[in-house]
Amino acid sequence: MKRAVREEASGPLVLDVRGRPGPPPLRFVRARDGGAPTLHQGDRPLTRARRHGEGCCRELHLRRLPGYRSPLPPPSAASMRTPAADWRHRCARRLEETPYGPLHDGRWSLTVRRSFAPGVWTVDFVRDWPDTVLELLCGGGWHGVLPLRPLSRPDAPRVKAYRKHARDGTLAPVLLWWVSFLDGWLILDGHDRAVAALAEGGEPACVVLARLPEETEWRRTADAVTEGYEELVSRLPARPDGPGGARRHAALERGYADALAALPYEEAPTPLWPPAGDA
Repeated sequence: MKRAVREEASGPLVLDVRGRPGPPPLRFVRARDGGAPTLHQGDRPLTRARRHGEGCCRELHLRRLPGYRSPLPPPSAASMRTPAADWRHRCARRLEETPYGPLHDGRWSLTVRRSFAPGVWTVDFVRDWPDTVLELLCGGGWHGVLPLRPLSRPDAPRVKAYRKHARDGTLAPVLLWWVSFLDGWLILDGHDRAVAALAEGGEPACVVLARLPEETEWRRTADAVTEGYEELVSRLPARPDGPGGARRHAALERGYADALAALPYEEAPTPLWPPAGDA
């Protein structure tokens, strides 16, 4: 598989993937009848789903099927104890090489994340298997974490070994995939490490994979932001009136600059691929 171009940004590691037009091995497939999409890995379906409700009160009834293959091999104890390991690059290399992952043409980010909103790893961490119901609410969405295989018990041998790493601060991060239409994350790798970190009373450190907008997409948004900014500035006095006016001008300029700087790294929608045999 062709290697991606890696772009070092201030926060995320950005992969510019070319030569992989898709569909990727791990992908969401659009339903022919307009129903809920399903997750596939190769020719194997991994989920069945149906929607209930309309508008802002919708539910996704989801059944996960056996057979998921992680795109990453289990980390060794020695690799987890390596000082200053950059897990973003390790995950990037494995995702470029694996025949089981979601990468396809486009820009992707890998971001280290150590904290989440309250409830993400508690009430919205799906522990049931195989069936669950996700509440997709307007404005807030679901915003939880979905495992792709049954979770091990906290006293399982591998989990106990990972719990020691969690206590020592050497536990490898969990690899998550941000899925826009779920407004939540799938665990691509690290199910047992997630259980271990939670069993030790903490949240797992994570590396989050997300699709980013193409340059043509974010530049269109940048043009619209610039047009709005220039219109707002044109209505302000040319000379700020006193210290308060100067501060308002400075805050407006900082907000505009921050908005433009963030656009290339905002999460893009997760694509839905056509069923096999469809164009």
